[in-house]
Amino acid sequence: MIASDFSAVLPEVVLIVYGMAALIGAVYSGKDELTGLLTWTTAAIFVAIASWIGLSSSADAMAFSGSFADDAFARFAKVTVLLSAAAVLVMSQDYMARRGLARFEFPILVAFAVTGMMVMVSAGDLMSLYMGLELQSLSLYVVAALRRDSVKSTEAGLKYFVLGALSSGLLLYGASLTYGFTGTTLFSGIIETIQDGHVSIGLLFGLVFLITGLAFKVSAVPFHMWTPDVYEGSPTPVTAFFATAPKVAAMALFARLVHDAFGAAVADWSQVIALLAALSMFLGAIAAIGQRNIKRLMAYSSIAHMGFALVGLASGTQAGVQAMLIYMAIYVTMNIGTFAFILSMERDGAPVTDINALNLYSKREPVKALAMLVLLFSLAGVPPMLGFFAKYGVLLAAVNAGMVWLAVAGAVASVIGAFYYIRIVYYMYFGTETDALDSRMVPAQWLLLVGSAVVMVVGVVNLFGIEGAAALAAEVLVR
Repeated sequence: MIASDFSAVLPEVVLIVYGMAALIGAVYSGKDELTGLLTWTTAAIFVAIASWIGLSSSADAMAFSGSFADDAFARFAKVTVLLSAAAVLVMSQDYMARRGLARFEFPILVAFAVTGMMVMVSAGDLMSLYMGLELQSLSLYVVAALRRDSVKSTEAGLKYFVLGALSSGLLLYGASLTYGFTGTTLFSGIIETIQDGHVSIGLLFGLVFLITGLAFKVSAVPFHMWTPDVYEGSPTPVTAFFATAPKVAAMALFARLVHDAFGAAVADWSQVIALLAALSMFLGAIAAIGQRNIKRLMAYSSIAHMGFALVGLASGTQAGVQAMLIYMAIYVTMNIGTFAFILSMERDGAPVTDINALNLYSKREPVKALAMLVLLFSLAGVPPMLGFFAKYGVLLAAVNAGMVWLAVAGAVASVIGAFYYIRIVYYMYFGTETDALDSRMVPAQWLLLVGSAVVMVVGVVNLFGIEGAAALAAEVLVR
């Protein structure tokens, strides 16, 4: 291993070494007594590594003979993943401790999963892609079933494992077909085999299976079936994690694969992704209408939002990738604030997930209700919230790429989806009085709820510089 290769993977090495050291230290010492310390330490390390990567001035480079990319695109995705994972850990600590779920394995497994995500977004080879994906997936299977005494949590973990294994198998089959028809697993080698902007029929099958495997990971229709049950059955902090960092990593990997390996054949994959996007937007918007459980509602919301992110990717342009990255950053911010609120929903110390429990919540907690209103309006894409500009960006990219039908479909799906967000706002401000929810919310949850709501309003001014960083990232990927 030469110095430049090691330098490129140094953040991942630091994180995985910390994870292994923390695991050994916890096992041979206080175990669950160290959970609080491990949680805060892991979150602090995430923030430190995100700062290290974000402030790095190193030039873009390929390591390990092209298997690992250290470029602006990977850095953007890594910073988003690390910061969102840190936020989830911080706001989850109190919830886990009071529910008897404060086990030392949780922050360590999150650290391993985040390491896998960092490898995923830097993958330049089908093998490094699979290594990162499986390191993430194996960790997530365990945390989904963290509540061992709950049938629903065990069911969530099992469903996630079985369907995740199926998706991994499909992705591996696609990788084997791709290798068989190109003779290489390197993305740079695959793209060189594409002639006249089209792939051979065998390589096309490989591409379709690869897309299918990744569609499972981003919960794109029709490969979304695990999402509602896993979101509902998993402990709420785990659901919050599923809805943020892994989605960013999977979407970034999706973009890396189709552009770095198949970027010379945009016409062969853009229509497939466009179909996945349209189906996801409509199913997510329509199926969520009948949901009364807020975690299942957020699952279908996630499916719809991944559809909008795929609209940007389907355009096949640099502007589309930029819009997709901005969309994912805004989506993660909205979800962190929303789940900070969901974590505080309880009555007599027991968690509550029924949206009817929010009736007239604004009379008891006006500040929290207002913050939640802003986040829900942003999720719905109501102007002038930042969520509106996120959707506008991906739809504009589709129009500029000649996919007007997809942009129109997105606009219609957005209008349909607005119903279930606005319904929660109606309950909070105009509903029928019910038994009050407890007003308990720890400072970390309150700060993330209010802070993310403020970002949705203030960020309209200049997006806090995210637009420029996303433009640089997209420029690296789409040449």
